[in-house]
Amino acid sequence: MDATAKFTHFRVGNKNVKSLYTEGGVVWVGTSGGVVRYDTKNDSFKLFDTKNGLLSNGMFYVGKVKGKVAVGTYGGGLSLLDEKTGKWQTYNIPDGLGDAFVYDVITAKNGDIWIATWSGANRIRGGDLDNRSKWDLYTVDNTKGGLPNDWVYGLSEGKNGDIWLATEGGMARFANNRWENWNHAKGLGAAYDRVRKDIAFKNDPGKQSVHHAKQKEEMGLKDVDVAYNPNYVVALEVDAQGQIWAGTWGGGLSRFDGRRWQSYTTAEGLPGNHVFALHIDGKGQLWIGTNNGLTRWQNGKFSKSMTTADGLFANNIFAMTSTPDGALWVGSYGGVALLRPGN
Repeated sequence: MDATAKFTHFRVGNKNVKSLYTEGGVVWVGTSGGVVRYDTKNDSFKLFDTKNGLLSNGMFYVGKVKGKVAVGTYGGGLSLLDEKTGKWQTYNIPDGLGDAFVYDVITAKNGDIWIATWSGANRIRGGDLDNRSKWDLYTVDNTKGGLPNDWVYGLSEGKNGDIWLATEGGMARFANNRWENWNHAKGLGAAYDRVRKDIAFKNDPGKQSVHHAKQKEEMGLKDVDVAYNPNYVVALEVDAQGQIWAGTWGGGLSRFDGRRWQSYTTAEGLPGNHVFALHIDGKGQLWIGTNNGLTRWQNGKFSKSMTTADGLFANNIFAMTSTPDGALWVGSYGGVALLRPGN
């Protein structure tokens, strides 16, 4: 490891770090080339990939499910690791999974497990993964548009047990077996005129895939030829006050207080208008990872941004996790940076 300014680094080669999870001195790093187990106590690494039990090397999610390390993969379903045996158990489409592309997983307070996929959202009632009859799948079709888009990127539980879902078509809430949703027309994401001068990220999905091109046309954005889609929510958190925070694709950061959405952009101090990652640490602080660095929300405003000049591995931030002592791990393209307490 090498120290640079406020951060300590370790590299993962020519790979994206898309997810992070830490527990008991061990950091799990989900990358585009497998998941790495890093033991901070003895500085040891172990790589898990298709050579030792996984069905895909691309990782979208890493965390804990039913006491086991779980990874959501790019095309290989959801896999749970028995650390005693080193064996992976995979849940895929035949088991009830909506899609083999798994982007997020949460366990609700009532024991239900929710899984975000690119073909809808699964709910496993009571968390009984091995009972096929307990698996539900919610889609645009079977919710009659309650779920606004089948590409689901994020999940979070609200204060009252309601489930929030971040999708490519806006935000959704599932409460008391009813659906409600919000898109740009209902206040989600900043208007194009507010952000167009700061859309430095030019990789517009609408130019790369028929799916995204059609989506932009349906949303009235076909004439916008940069990476801007305020309905496209890629990061989600719910804070201790029950406020919903949504990171959008070029439309900045949006906050919902239960009545209306308020959006924040570079004009208000956000480092970049593409918000790729959100994380609430043990102190309740909201950290925001963007296409142009890291900040946190403090006392109603954004703190001074941190970038590679301060020691970040890269300015595009895709994943974060924190430890009980206040350390923050930040995942980017090519590696992970550790921000120690007190910085």
